[in-house]
Amino acid sequence: MNAQATSHRHFHDELSELKVALLNMSGEAQAALAAAVEAVLQRDGAKASEVILGDKDIDQLELDVEETVIRLLATQQPMARDLRFLTAAMKISNDLERVGDHAVNIAQSAERLLASRPIVPEPELLEMARQARTMLADALDAFVRGDAQAGRAICRRDDSVDALHASMFRILLTHMMEDPHIIGTAMELFLVSRNLERVADLRPGASRLSVLERRLGAGTAQSTGNRGAGRAADRYRVTPCQGLSRRPARGRRHDSDALRRGGLSGGAGSGPPVALAAARSEGSAELPNCA
Repeated sequence: MNAQATSHRHFHDELSELKVALLNMSGEAQAALAAAVEAVLQRDGAKASEVILGDKDIDQLELDVEETVIRLLATQQPMARDLRFLTAAMKISNDLERVGDHAVNIAQSAERLLASRPIVPEPELLEMARQARTMLADALDAFVRGDAQAGRAICRRDDSVDALHASMFRILLTHMMEDPHIIGTAMELFLVSRNLERVADLRPGASRLSVLERRLGAGTAQSTGNRGAGRAADRYRVTPCQGLSRRPARGRRHDSDALRRGGLSGGAGSGPPVALAAARSEGSAELPNCA
């Protein structure tokens, strides 16, 4: 009995350490994003290079989280709430790694802007960067605390970043029509705006999970019907404040020529799917909306 209690206590200690690892990874991703934006604003090639080279550290943190999760799944065989948390942690680490990739995209734009005609960045770009970083930090905090109310609030804040992104497109388009010589610079700034909008799209991964965890944990914490939650999490994803859809194949986001493939659209169809961890209890028809 004592051995069983000790093992249980050790397992939950490791879950606490996993939460700390996610918060540390979030901090690294936020720092990379901030440095990349500063490189754009200050035309700092050295800082941009640091962001690009530092991406491997975020990649390693993702691998560490995944290895921990797989080991705990194999050795502890968790159920219900613990199972949902572990599958969520692995998918959130993937989202944070993608935030690092978007920071690299912004840093690469900063390097290309060094050879372009300088134009004054719009205030909307600064506000997008601020909101994206704040939402990312708040989303992870909501997930760790299991705060469903905060999770819903963060989901709704995404509309503000989308509006700023659309405003950036209109402003840059006007500048390009007035002076065709700045088309290259304006397109790079639009790429920066697009990557910031995608970072804001990724943050519901944690905030949406806090809502889901509260819903499922209330009535099914000990339900044997949740044994399939991990399999459901692998098969499905949840787009921000939308419904359930099939999970796509995973890929890298270092696409410096994103405009050629995605065009100027910043809508849901052109952005990458949000890799969210979602566990659906058996018999439930749909995951909760953020509204």
